[in-house]
Order: sequence, then structure tokens, then C-alpha cells
Amino acid sequence: MDALAGWLREHLPADPATPSVVHGDFKLDNVMLDPDDVGRVVAVFDWEMSALGDPLVDIGILLAYWSPTAPPEQRDALTTITNRPGYLTPREVVERYAERSGRDMSAIRYYEIFALFKIAVVIQQIYYRYVQGQTSDGRFATFGARVAYLARHAANLAEMSTP
Repeated sequence: MDALAGWLREHLPADPATPSVVHGDFKLDNVMLDPDDVGRVVAVFDWEMSALGDPLVDIGILLAYWSPTAPPEQRDALTTITNRPGYLTPREVVERYAERSGRDMSAIRYYEIFALFKIAVVIQQIYYRYVQGQTSDGRFATFGARVAYLARHAANLAEMSTP
């Protein structure tokens, strides 16, 4: 995680010319879809992490959650469903966003790595509380392995992204 933090600092993209509202936790379970118009978002929930900034942060988070966030042996109710028929591939998500927004997506890998790092930090603090006995929810017992999995995944992406 320390190496990832360094990589993120070294590769930080320039601020966007026009900042926008960033949700901060944009993923499928924070949206409501129209049952009559497939894929149309009618509401976005869970705004407590919102800020003004680079909208690609939200696309990075969406991409991070588009892939599994747990090792294969720990796939559970928190596992993504986007690998099932009918969902866009991560590449298609990026292409559609680029087409509709007109934004430059050349640094999208950075935002995906940042999102994986962020999710790992959030999960680590939950795991820490579990280990310290501050929460007793048994689902958190395996979160240490999830943190390691996310950190390795982010490190691999960073390594592939560095010339």
C-alpha cells in the first residue's frame, strides 16, 4: 500500500479544466435503475462522500467495483454481478463514457488504481475494527485477505501502466 501511495503521487493527472460533482462511491448498488428503460439511472444514493473534483474518479470507482473485490475463494454476496450476460465490459463502460462525455480517457487506468487503493483503505479500517473487537459481524473476518487482494490487483495494474 505504501508503494501504491507513492505511485499514485508520482502519476497524479493534472486537475480537470472543469471540475464537477464527484459522487465518491459510484457503483451499481448506489443507483436505482428504471425497470421500464433498461440501463437508465433514475436515482443515485449515498452522497456522503461527494465533493467537487475530477469526474473520472467516479468512473475509476465504477470500474473497480465492476471487477471482483475479493479473492476467488471468498466470492459472496458482495461479489460483483457484472460478469453476467447483458452487462457491458469495463472497456465498453469507458468507451461509452468517453463517447457521451467527450472527456479524454487516456489516464483512466490511474483512476481505477486510485479506486482500488481507496476501497482497500475503507475495507482495512472495517477489518481493523473487527480485529480490535469493536464490531462482531463475522462477514468482516475475511476482509484482511480482501485488502491484500485489492492491493495486489492495484499494484499489478500500476506495474502494467508504468513504462
